[in-house]
Amino acid sequence: MVTFDNLHAQIHEITERNNVFRYLIQDRLMCDTRIARDIFSGYVNLVREHMEQVDRDLCSRLLSHDVQTVRNTADRFLSGSSEIKHIFADYLRQYCSDRRNELRIRDYPAFVTDTNEMFDLVLDRIQRETEHLYPLIRSLETQASKKTA
Repeated sequence: MVTFDNLHAQIHEITERNNVFRYLIQDRLMCDTRIARDIFSGYVNLVREHMEQVDRDLCSRLLSHDVQTVRNTADRFLSGSSEIKHIFADYLRQYCSDRRNELRIRDYPAFVTDTNEMFDLVLDRIQRETEHLYPLIRSLETQASKKTA
């Protein structure tokens, strides 16, 4: 079971990599560096891991809750996660080589635009998690502990 401390640590690293990579890609020459590739590759892995953990350890647990609004919230997050994963996969197919996880940029302005949109989508998802999903789970955990006490 993942803890909120682990999730927040993941979010912090995702956000840092997001900010650094966006800064680096402002210069076309920086896109082809090993450092940029390492930052990007780590970002991709962290985002995937984070979303899988939230889906598996948090949302799936809420789907069996007694209260319909709780199940609806979990369903909305899982649907959003599915959509983000699909968009992310399309983005990676367009801009990454399959073999070495290297960036493959044919149209630099489009790459910058698409990267900013993709990264904004991930940050928006993380913000919704911290503002809506985590407080809901904490509230449910508090209610459950009061019932057992």
